Amino acid sequence: MDTDDQAAWRERRRLAVAAHAAADERRRAAEAAEARQLVDDFVRRARAAGVPTAALVARAYTGRARYRTGLHGWYLKADRSMAVAADGSFYLLSVAPSFWARFTGVTLVPQDPPLVVGRGGKDGESIPLTVLLDRALS
Repeated sequence: MDTDDQAAWRERRRLAVAAHAAADERRRAAEAAEARQLVDDFVRRARAAGVPTAALVARAYTGRARYRTGLHGWYLKADRSMAVAADGSFYLLSVAPSFWARFTGVTLVPQDPPLVVGRGGKDGESIPLTVLLDRALS
C-alpha cells in the first residue's frame, strides 16, 4: 500500500469507529429513556398502591459500614444495593468507605437505570428491571 491508500484506509476506519460509537450512544440513550419511563410508572403505581417508602441507606463496598443518604424511596433488591427514590431517581447504593461519612452521611448521584440489571455479569445474575420493579410493588 502506498501512503495515499494507507491514509484513506485510516480515514475509513476512523469514520467507521465514530459511526459505531454514535450508534452505541443512541442505543444507550434509548434504553435509558425506556428504563426511566418504567421507573416513573413504578413510582406512580407505588404511590397509588400506598407502598410505603423507607429511608435509603448506602453501604460501603466492603459491606461493613452504612451511611445515611437523606433519601427516601423503595429498595429494588433484597441486598438493598439498588433503589428508586420517591422523586423517581434511580440509585446504586454502594459507596467508597469513609470515616467522615459515618457522621455526615453521603450524597448520592442518580444514575440512568438499566433495562437489564447485571447485564454482562455471571449467568443467572442478570434480571430485567421490570421484574425488580414488580417485586418491589408486592
